[in-house]
Amino acid sequence: MTLSTKLISELEKLGLNPKSVEEFVELAIAEDLAGGEDVTSVATIKADQLAIAEYRVRKDGAVAGLHIAAAVLENSGILDYQILVNEGDRVAVGTKLIEAKGNTRSLLLTERTALNILGRLSGIATLTRIWVDAISGTKCAIRDTRKTTPLMREFEKFAVRMGGGVNHRLSLSDAALIKDNHVVSAGGVTPAFAAVKAMYPNIDLEVEVDSLDQLSEVIDAGADLVLIDNMTPDQCKQAVTIVNGRAKLEASGGITLDLARAYAESGVDYLAIGALTHSASVLDIGLDLRME
Repeated sequence: MTLSTKLISELEKLGLNPKSVEEFVELAIAEDLAGGEDVTSVATIKADQLAIAEYRVRKDGAVAGLHIAAAVLENSGILDYQILVNEGDRVAVGTKLIEAKGNTRSLLLTERTALNILGRLSGIATLTRIWVDAISGTKCAIRDTRKTTPLMREFEKFAVRMGGGVNHRLSLSDAALIKDNHVVSAGGVTPAFAAVKAMYPNIDLEVEVDSLDQLSEVIDAGADLVLIDNMTPDQCKQAVTIVNGRAKLEASGGITLDLARAYAESGVDYLAIGALTHSASVLDIGLDLRME
């Protein structure tokens, strides 16, 4: 499969790697066929029959993954389609997202794969938007984690962006994050910090601390981004005072939606929310088929 020039351009503008999308879609379709064919469609639908497929939202939410769904369509030879809303748009029940025309068998072959992708990514965008709205008006941003579905990280983090959130590192090589187990292994926060700075002096470095004493230690060592773990909003306020603008602060661990604003108003720069990707509910999206 080769994606259309137009779709490749649109994917690139969205910050998605067209090659990754293409490979992912091919694997997803291959998984659905398992080396065979769609036996139900082949038995019940004439090979040359044409139809129109309409992808519609069945629950209010924010949408993401429209252009990946388009890649699914193109994979099966469906090139006559329109994406009718923008990535990240808030949409109401009944909104038509995509309309596609083509071979009926091909449209049905793409149905479940496209809906799985749309539903999953739109669910993440919807949940992210809820968190972003909860802290609106503060300087704080909602940030994701690496708690993503294996092999779907690029797409799930894209969905976070479409929901108004910001991305943490995409991989272990993008940036360093010294966590508690690194601290134990290195013999302390300061030695761990020094070791990373010595080996990778130009890489972004974040340090996790679980006490205000540790915070002071890493700030004095020169940390410019600190993850403060499992602290209350009041402790976060104290952390902001200690740092006094010398570094950015990210609050993490046990943060619930009802406390999001309290954490954001403490003055921290980010809230790290793993639930955006590991606990988002699928947004209900369906496909309605009609004969051309």
